Amino acid sequence: MARLSVNELTTYRWTFEEDVARYAAAGFAAIGVWRQKICDFGEEKGAELLSDSGLAVSNLLWAGGFTGSDGRSYRDSIDDGIEAVQLAGMLRCPCLVVYSGGRAGHTHNHARRLLIGALNELAPLAAQHGVTLALEPMHPGCAAEWTFLSTINDALDVIQRVGSPQVKLAFDTYHFGHDGAIVERLEKLAPQVAIVHLGDGKQEPDGEQNRCALGQGQVPLAGIIAALARGGYQGYYDIELMGEEVEGSQYEQLLRDSKRVCGELFSE
Repeated sequence: MARLSVNELTTYRWTFEEDVARYAAAGFAAIGVWRQKICDFGEEKGAELLSDSGLAVSNLLWAGGFTGSDGRSYRDSIDDGIEAVQLAGMLRCPCLVVYSGGRAGHTHNHARRLLIGALNELAPLAAQHGVTLALEPMHPGCAAEWTFLSTINDALDVIQRVGSPQVKLAFDTYHFGHDGAIVERLEKLAPQVAIVHLGDGKQEPDGEQNRCALGQGQVPLAGIIAALARGGYQGYYDIELMGEEVEGSQYEQLLRDSKRVCGELFSE
């Protein structure tokens, strides 16, 4: 089976310690670490716990907000990004997910310049730590607070302008899997993808991210996975589920069901 991990956003109510223990018990080999949880637990203790558990870290969420949309200054966001890269390096994590921040009153061109400047500053440090910066665009139905990059082309344009091998794409099936043309594009996009977030939904995003259990929505997950495989993608598939339906579920059962569905998807 392909390399699978579970993102800590999926088990929102559990602590970092519970996530590590229960993901390993469920038979997963990797975890997508949420910075808020590991910081609450303690970064050094968290790194030691992960090492003892045998779980690899597929990706670290998140750094960014370079436009000031979350109230921080540009310099504060850069400094936080530096800390995030260093944490990813300590966790031996191959990629750090990056959100640009919302447009925050800037022109699109100025917001893009801020993002490009930040990535150019962080990329050399990321290279030193063996970390890829995975820039994530989001569906316009729920992107406003997180990023002004609302299409894959928007993200690819920034990646091209930065021109660093340390900056690639984070592809989330929930955000763009509803686009019927995406499967045809993914084979060519695969070399530029650093991490795939596996999410499903019964309808396109509209406001909140209301994902559903894998296989219960309308996203053509099998076709997406097959296209990425044809394109040579060999990175992690990180199960990222959230929303009212997911948050009210029994997490142990959700993990079992997700692993079973992924087994079926990858066998196809």
